[in-house]
Amino acid sequence: MLRRTLPVALLAAALLAPAAMYAQHAPTLGELARKEQERRKGLTASPAKVLTNQDLPRATTPPAPPPAAAEAPAQPPEEKPAEKPQEPGQDEASWRQRMSQAREELRRNEMFAEALQTRINSLTNDFSMRDDPYQRAKVAEERSKAILEMDRVKADIESNRKAIAGIEEDARRAGVPPGWLR
Repeated sequence: MLRRTLPVALLAAALLAPAAMYAQHAPTLGELARKEQERRKGLTASPAKVLTNQDLPRATTPPAPPPAAAEAPAQPPEEKPAEKPQEPGQDEASWRQRMSQAREELRRNEMFAEALQTRINSLTNDFSMRDDPYQRAKVAEERSKAILEMDRVKADIESNRKAIAGIEEDARRAGVPPGWLR
């Protein structure tokens, strides 16, 4: 029995000794609070430097003129035209309306193209199911009209996409924020 308790007692003593030593050297809560208070006093004694625009270095090179200004002939400063008031059609509402109309037209044409494709598929299926040459000729004629209409609608869709890209390019050139076109 003594042989069993001796290793257990030694193990317990070995584990508790560092804990007892740590407990003796650990600072109390009051000591920690005093140290923190002293640290904070040292921080408020030397205030932090606040940076302003005057503290920043000035740019040594002038900004490059916009491409349109570089191509235009230089005017004397006294002949500068007065700033124009914002033109009608150049505000956020007009840009949003312009873009939404173009997108709506594109959406309508795409839906029409889907409907035409369904019609063409149906006529193709109907053509293959008919035995009567007269009925087949009528179905073939309707199908060819639908295919021609589909070609026209696809061209419209492409022109709508180009129109949207054109509006985006015009807005970029005019300096319109991208959020106005959403």
